[in-house]
Amino acid sequence: MQAPVALLSSPALFRCCSRALARPVSVAVFSRPEESAQVSLAAPQPRRQFRSSPLSRDIDTAAKFIGAGAATVGVAGSGAGIGTVFGSLIIGYARNPSLKQQLFSYAILGFALSEAMGLFCLMVAFLILFAM
Repeated sequence: MQAPVALLSSPALFRCCSRALARPVSVAVFSRPEESAQVSLAAPQPRRQFRSSPLSRDIDTAAKFIGAGAATVGVAGSGAGIGTVFGSLIIGYARNPSLKQQLFSYAILGFALSEAMGLFCLMVAFLILFAM
């Protein structure tokens, strides 16, 4: 019974396990065993700088334009939503004119929400174009 306790309380085992517990999970899972096995006494190699060619910049610019175009599709949906809201207002008012004030307040709320979604889409398109 004493041998397992002595084995579990050895300093080498404690150092090994405490290092493993102190590292983040992503480092422990994604680290390559060959990198941790190699210990180099030489000076560290300088990292190469990231270089982008004119071709990759053109591809990045094209991707920005495609992403911004895809983001502005929501603006058309906003226009369709506003048309649907006010079309429904006219139909509701034609069916029951006594609810004019309540129907109008609901229509304004629907208009505001639909317009907000369109403006959010436009904002995302501008962020894609000018912030990235």
